[in-house]
Amino acid sequence: MTASGLEVAHAALVYNPVKVDAARLRSAVIALSRKHGWGRPWFYETTIEDPGQQVTRDALASGAAAVLAAGGDGTVRAVSESMAGTGVPFAVIPGGTGNLFARNLGLPLADPETMIEAVFTGFTHPVDIGWAALTRPDGTASEHAFVVLAGMGLDADMIANTKAELKRSVGWVAYIDGAARSLPGARPFRIVYQIEDGRLHSAKVQSVLFGNCGALPAGISLMPDASLDDGKMDIAVIQPTGPLGWLGIWRKIWWDNSVLRRTRAGRRVLERRGKDASIRYLSGRSAEAAMVAPTSIELDGDELGLAVRMACRIQQGGLTIVLPAGHDVSRF
Repeated sequence: MTASGLEVAHAALVYNPVKVDAARLRSAVIALSRKHGWGRPWFYETTIEDPGQQVTRDALASGAAAVLAAGGDGTVRAVSESMAGTGVPFAVIPGGTGNLFARNLGLPLADPETMIEAVFTGFTHPVDIGWAALTRPDGTASEHAFVVLAGMGLDADMIANTKAELKRSVGWVAYIDGAARSLPGARPFRIVYQIEDGRLHSAKVQSVLFGNCGALPAGISLMPDASLDDGKMDIAVIQPTGPLGWLGIWRKIWWDNSVLRRTRAGRRVLERRGKDASIRYLSGRSAEAAMVAPTSIELDGDELGLAVRMACRIQQGGLTIVLPAGHDVSRF
């Protein structure tokens, strides 16, 4: 409160103490708040019981003029659930293994002070957020947010089979080990799905991905047409046939999407080659899939257990993201 009786704006930092240097971040937020004339910031620590949803609601209830989320994609996802639709500026401070949302936003991954400074001197840009409504084998239902992608089948098994200690030591490369552990036992499963037009399709798949954005580490483009602010969801239906099918998927994601599509000559090669049946790309504002048997689910790298039905939708402009001054949003 100022001498005139007016409230002074304050920032709120929600952080995962396991993923970030809490002392460094708290000191930086305090110092930069003071420098720019804001009030003393409020701090909220996530826990196993509350990975971010409730403490973010508490931060918003305190009247925070901006909320900063510091941690990995799981922390960002949890905080996003409560930030969606509020219009309150939301700053992402990368601190996890993959940091996929931060990578797709083009944020600095090892310079938290830049993102904290952006709260006071940067600008905001609306980006989309995804929602996945899950129906469990016992008939119960719940809805959860995702900012990167929601996956079922082999994708979720890969997440489950990735060792936490390996992630801490080698980073996102650990997911390759998780994939190697999952592939030998991978079995296709039957789904019935529809993409907002109401037409039903049946397919045997290894995985289905519902993406809000599509870039992976090392310049790999999983969903080359995905955009963070177009109001649409990009869907990848993965249905390889035998070992050669998996080679086709790897070629599609690594070579076609991540190399050839970046040049005019490469795009001509792709046009002449035609479609690859191993992976099918679709898009829409909503999509739904029903599985014959309970299937594993993941959202932004978080295991979400088993489901028999999954309905995903995009909330356009649901998050008001903070970006550093001059940040390029043309590739969102």
